[in-house]
Amino acid sequence: MVFNQPMGGNQMPRFGGPATMMRLPAAATAEGLDACFVGVPLDIGTSNRSGTRMGPRQIRTESCLLRPFNLATGAAPFESLQVADIGDVAINTFNLPDAVKRIAHAYHDILAHDVVPLTMGGDHTITYPILQAIAKKHGPVALIHVDAHADVGEHMFGEKVAHGTVFRRAYEDGLINPDLTFQIGLRGTGYSPDDLNWSRSKGFEVITGEECYGQMLQPIMERISAKIGDHKLYISFDIDGLDPSVAPGTGTPEIGGLTAQQGLQIIRGCKGKQVVGADVVEISPPYDASGNTSLVGANLLFEMLCVLPGVQYHV
Repeated sequence: MVFNQPMGGNQMPRFGGPATMMRLPAAATAEGLDACFVGVPLDIGTSNRSGTRMGPRQIRTESCLLRPFNLATGAAPFESLQVADIGDVAINTFNLPDAVKRIAHAYHDILAHDVVPLTMGGDHTITYPILQAIAKKHGPVALIHVDAHADVGEHMFGEKVAHGTVFRRAYEDGLINPDLTFQIGLRGTGYSPDDLNWSRSKGFEVITGEECYGQMLQPIMERISAKIGDHKLYISFDIDGLDPSVAPGTGTPEIGGLTAQQGLQIIRGCKGKQVVGADVVEISPPYDASGNTSLVGANLLFEMLCVLPGVQYHV
């Protein structure tokens, strides 16, 4: 079988070529793919700074700097997986409940194929309808959620669905396994202890940003990996889980966040797990003057691809 390959820098200068993730071939659907990159350009679920609707486009732009082989881990995903960029979900810019329904419907169609979707957000609201589709196919999943915020609010301005309520809704709907839900990097100011304690009361494991200070996260990930075992796993990575010195281009930055290296350690710690989907959300290009936040997001998505089942590794 001939596998799709990203366009190389010696075939076409990196500032040219297709405007797809890693300059991969574009595809109209997920048919025949093992994994796909898909954009969800939504920002009407945000509570502070907007701009994440431009996230998928800018992540693709910065991803032209990536090469197909992971020198750190030896992963060569394009040697064993058929991968393409299937474009963006056509959301409703003016109606959040309808946009959420459209996203869920789009992912039901994607998951009609035996494919792992890797999603470029978009604000964190998008994870809720994605999990609706994921759980319909795979049942309740284990969850690794990297974020500065727990996103377990009861409502936001009276709305039950927004970027700060995602994981309360996912818990209530039975989309995630609470005993296999891990929230990493939570920190900053809040409204009350319930901002973290609600998660703990439901069985989620909360690993605060302060607990990660000055640490390699491999031991934490080894313990989490052992607990997850063979359960299906979804990874949701809010870019504000990283420190704003690393990823300033986001709507709700919080100081004291994870380092880029710790972000890599979390994702690489998922190697060998049954990852059935993943996302990188909350990148807001208008607040990302250098493009570095989008470049970080592109790298995280590539790392997610590299830990999927079936990836070829070179020692």
